Amino acid sequence: MNNIAELKPLLLANTKPKIVITTHHKPDADALGSSLGLYNFLLQLNIKSQVITPTDYGDFLMWMPGEPTVINFEEEEELASQMVAEADFVFCLDFNALKRINSLGELVQASKAKKVMIDHHLQPENFDDYRLWTSKASSTCELIYWFIQTLQFEHLINKDIASCLYAGIMTDTASFKHGSTTPSTHRVAAELLEKGAESNIIHENIYDNYSENRTRFIGYCLNEKLQILKEYNTAIICVTADELNRYNIIVGDSEGLVNYGLSIKGIKFSVLVVDRTVARKMSFRAKGNFPANEFARKYFNGGGHFSAAGGESKDTIENVELKLKEGIIEYAEYLK
Repeated sequence: MNNIAELKPLLLANTKPKIVITTHHKPDADALGSSLGLYNFLLQLNIKSQVITPTDYGDFLMWMPGEPTVINFEEEEELASQMVAEADFVFCLDFNALKRINSLGELVQASKAKKVMIDHHLQPENFDDYRLWTSKASSTCELIYWFIQTLQFEHLINKDIASCLYAGIMTDTASFKHGSTTPSTHRVAAELLEKGAESNIIHENIYDNYSENRTRFIGYCLNEKLQILKEYNTAIICVTADELNRYNIIVGDSEGLVNYGLSIKGIKFSVLVVDRTVARKMSFRAKGNFPANEFARKYFNGGGHFSAAGGESKDTIENVELKLKEGIIEYAEYLK
């Protein structure tokens, strides 16, 4: 594995490299923020790059500087495929397994480009040539700041870069309340504020920008769908495809719903199951010593952070719920 600092002379070579930046499917604020933060940083070096997302994402992220330039692979597959094939470098941000970018992963694997992984999730695969990875970072956006710092270009961070990176740090730490929030995280956030990021505006763009349908959907889920397993200090919400259609739910509308369960006094494990038709998607959030990533990996082909993970299943939502509850019983020692 090459030292990521060795990228500096390669990026500054007389012949400007062709760079593609990609991130995981259904990008969140950390995924898109790190991608556009890097994109805007490279612009400061007079290096053009292209952000390609495997899928679409919520419109509450569309305020980010540079967002109109993003290519959605599902909508422009031919163009995106050509750019990946011709790239000199592919930066892989906020994921460490190629399956996380769906069919785009096969193209990245086949590309002759040097792959650069910048990520903070556990158990990275070895598909990359350069790596900046640690599970101790609050977010990939914090790692992008470290990357810029490693290259000794902090002075190039402007308001556009700072705004993108602050958004990812803020959301991945749940507004700085998660255990992954370190003194370093606060120092980086402070630096970004000094560079022009406006915390109140960024918070408003992300958290106060939802539709009426989404608000009513949240109310419905909490009133009608929330199950509390008191014996296991667990909260579960299972949402069917029909319910998504009833409220005209779009990408990003279920963001944060899983956290409501964890906000209930005494709850140590919160689960959201959403029937996305092609698969049942799961979000897991935990407190204390419950290993959410291990649980996701064991039962639902998933993974993630110790206290925040995800998974999926091709089984029916009814069978997923049964399997989920069986797993909770097996992990009862962590929950009682």
